[in-house]
Amino acid sequence: MSAGIVVESVSKTFRGGMVRALDGVSLSIAPGEVFGIIGPNGAGKTTLFGCLLGFLRPDAGGVTIDGHAPDDLEVRGATGYLPERLVMDRWMTGRDFLAYHHALARLPAHDRERDVEAAHARVGLEPEAARRPIRKYSRGMLQRLGLAQALLGRPRWLFLDEPASGVDPAGIVLFRRLLLELKGHGVTVLLNSHQLEQVERVCDRVAYVGKGKVEAVETVSAGAGAERVLRVRWSSAERAPAAETLAAVAERAGGSIVGVDPGSARFQVSDDAGASRLLETLIGAGVRVIEATAEEGRLERLFLAGRDTP
Repeated sequence: MSAGIVVESVSKTFRGGMVRALDGVSLSIAPGEVFGIIGPNGAGKTTLFGCLLGFLRPDAGGVTIDGHAPDDLEVRGATGYLPERLVMDRWMTGRDFLAYHHALARLPAHDRERDVEAAHARVGLEPEAARRPIRKYSRGMLQRLGLAQALLGRPRWLFLDEPASGVDPAGIVLFRRLLLELKGHGVTVLLNSHQLEQVERVCDRVAYVGKGKVEAVETVSAGAGAERVLRVRWSSAERAPAAETLAAVAERAGGSIVGVDPGSARFQVSDDAGASRLLETLIGAGVRVIEATAEEGRLERLFLAGRDTP
């Protein structure tokens, strides 16, 4: 069996040891897992990514990927990487850029034209955009092109650093669909992002990194378990529904009631579909709903709790 990614007691300092970016970080990431890394700026997330990719050498501890060092050529040949700061040859067209990286990856030349065309289509870049110089790309188009390059060669390990930065809503939906597709093919994905809702939707587990340490690891089950609390308000002109009625409605919709306040109630639902079922059931039961708002997700609460830790 594949050994996955193992991080053991990794520490990393800069400026002659004066700045400690990582302090005894340990993680185990299973093959085929979509694993998220969250935390405030300066927490050590980018340094951790650098160690995982073999760009940085830890001062102590170590990283292995399927039992090999991260910079082992076998690992490098099966790794895709989308950095946060994209540096591209902006005089190239999108097509030329992907063809160049296709050649660098030593992929079959006779498949190059077909693979490049498919890569553009996969990330939603139109043929016209493929012919356009990269200097004329928007931020969102650059992110799509960088993702297309990271997916060349069908990587077994994919590292994504803020992949949805500057991407429009359609691009975010595409990004989620691609991650689910990759997970279905057994690709191990590591995702570093500040977009907590997106992380919660696509990841199996998430690590919160603060001050160079892994302070918590949450299981979120790739969105299926992305539970949230929904606050529902009803018309003040109507008689307030009994708490027993609301609890029964929530149970029928597959959710549960958290609490009842004057003019509103809070419900636990499993996901967006669960929220829709709850609202439909409440309205069907005669509750005149005038507003429904989602409270902080699990990861947002984890992030805020971590920020409050002294």
